[in-house]
Amino acid sequence: MEERFIIPQKFRYLAYGLIAVGVVSLALGFLFDSQRAWANYLLNNYYFVSLSVGAAFFIAIQYVTQAGWSAAFKRVPEAMTAYLPVAGGLFLLLFFGMHSLYHWTHPDLLQNDALLQHKSPYLNVPFFFARLVLFFAAWTVLTLVLRRLSLREDQFGGLDYFYKSELYSRILIFVIALSFSLFAVDLLKSLEPHWFSTLFAGRSFIAALLHASTVIALIVILLHNRGHFAMLNHSHLHDFTRYIFMSSIVWGYFNFAEFMLIWYGNIPEETVYFVNRWEGAYKVLFFANIIINWFIPFLVLMPRKTSRSKPVMVPVILLLMVGQYTELYYIIWPATVHAPKFGLLEIGTFLGFLGLFGLVTATALTKANLVPKNHPYLEESLSHHF
Repeated sequence: MEERFIIPQKFRYLAYGLIAVGVVSLALGFLFDSQRAWANYLLNNYYFVSLSVGAAFFIAIQYVTQAGWSAAFKRVPEAMTAYLPVAGGLFLLLFFGMHSLYHWTHPDLLQNDALLQHKSPYLNVPFFFARLVLFFAAWTVLTLVLRRLSLREDQFGGLDYFYKSELYSRILIFVIALSFSLFAVDLLKSLEPHWFSTLFAGRSFIAALLHASTVIALIVILLHNRGHFAMLNHSHLHDFTRYIFMSSIVWGYFNFAEFMLIWYGNIPEETVYFVNRWEGAYKVLFFANIIINWFIPFLVLMPRKTSRSKPVMVPVILLLMVGQYTELYYIIWPATVHAPKFGLLEIGTFLGFLGLFGLVTATALTKANLVPKNHPYLEESLSHHF
C-alpha cells in the first residue's frame, strides 16, 4: 500500500506565518519584559517537547504490547518525534535566561540559603545543561533508531526489523520513564527548589502521554478528513479514545493524590506551593485544570457512542490542548512572572511554536509512506473492528 503525504502549500505558508508571529512576539517580549518572555519560551518549548516524548512513548507501547490496531497509524507519532532535535537546540538557548527563571542560579542567594547549598551539587548550571544534552541525545538517538528500523521494514519486509524495534522500544520505555521524570523536575519543579513533592515527576510524565495521545488522534483525524487513512473507522477512534480516557484518569489520580497528601500532611515545605497558588486567578486555574484535563474527558468519552465519534472527539482534544497549556501556566507563572499576565505575547509565542512543531511534523510525514506497508500487524489494523 503506497500512500504519500504532500504538504499543502497553504499549510506551509500558514506555518511560516505562525513562526514569524512567534519570533516577533518573543523579540518584543525580550525588549519590554524579558522575564515574562523567558517564561513563555520555557512553557512553549516544554509543551511541544512533552508531545514529542509522549509520542515516542506511545510508539514504544505499541511495539512492546504488540498492538495490532495502531499499526497503520504509527507514522504519525514517528513524525512527531522529529521535533526532538529541534527542541534540544532551542533549549540550549535557555542558558541566557537562567537568571530570569531559576533563582538557584544566583550566587548571592545561594550563600544565604542552606537548602540551596545542599542541593547545589545537582542544581548548578553546568550539570543542568549536561543533563539536558544527555536527555535529548538519548531521546533523539533511540527515536531515530526506531524510525530507521521502521523504514527498513517498509523496504525489505520480514520480522527481523519488527523484533529489533520491539527490543529498542523496551529500552526506550525505561529511558523515557527515568529521563523525562528528571527533565520535568529540572525544567519545572526546580523553578521552586524549596518545594518538596514525590509525585510531581509522575504527574508530569502521565501528562505527556495524555496530551501526546490527543494530538496523535487529532493528526490522524485531520489526515483522514483530507483523504488519507481511508481505513480509519469507529473502532480505531474508540482505541485512540481509550488512551485519552485512561491517561486522563491516571492524570487525575496523580493530581488528587499529590494535593490530598500535601493538604493532609500540612508540612510547610510542601504546602508552600499550593498556598502561593490559592489566590486570585491561580485558584481558578487549579479547578480549571481538573475540569479540563480530567472531568470533561472522563465524562464525555466514557460512553461507547461518544468515544467513537469524531464530532465529539475533536472538541475534547482541542480542549485538552488548552488544558496542557493551562497546567504549565499554573506551574510556571507563579514561580517566575508571579502576577497572572496573559496577552499578545503569550498568544503569539504559542502560535510560533505551534507553527514550528506543525512544520517539522508535516515535513517528517512526507519522508515515508503514511501506511507502513510491511508491518506484520498491518492487516489486523486495516480490518480492525469490534
